Amino acid sequence: MPNELLERQIINEIIHNWAIWRDTGNWKKFRSLWHDDGYMSATMFQGPIDEFIDQAKRSHQSGVAVQHIMGGSSIDINKNRAAAQTRATIGQRAIIHDVLCDVICTIRFCDLFEKRNNKWGLVWRKGIYEKDRLDPVDNTKSISLDTNLLNMFPDGYRHLAYLQSTNGLTVKKDMPGINGPEVEEVYTKIESWIS
Repeated sequence: MPNELLERQIINEIIHNWAIWRDTGNWKKFRSLWHDDGYMSATMFQGPIDEFIDQAKRSHQSGVAVQHIMGGSSIDINKNRAAAQTRATIGQRAIIHDVLCDVICTIRFCDLFEKRNNKWGLVWRKGIYEKDRLDPVDNTKSISLDTNLLNMFPDGYRHLAYLQSTNGLTVKKDMPGINGPEVEEVYTKIESWIS
């Protein structure tokens, strides 16, 4: 197998293992995907990977169920550095205003990787939030949302943020969407990483 094809396969496996190991609470394996200085940025957390894992463990133990379904990836490699964008959906089920609801969010994960001591690992991950929706699990039920709270968040993840904030999390209000300076900053970071 050509070397670059093998490198792409290794990076792709890291991307897909991230979702399985994070969602099933396999924290030891999940941590193995990251370099020690890894940084994770999500709607409800921005910081070092070990702190992200601590928060995710607490959420997982309290019964918060989140599913990440990974789609196709575009991977660019330059020597010992790589960047990837991966289409994904985030699904979360929770009670909102006494109604069991599902939120589905379409996202692109943007990842920076580095090969250190002959091992690829994640250095940085941030999502670009494209669109989301909220539905009662039982379609005979209806839910009335607080429009003031809903409108505090960007279009790309406002329903996910609504669910998270009504369940006690502090949600970042300026994550990247399809357009705007936040997403341009992500693209600039990717370009500078692999140039």
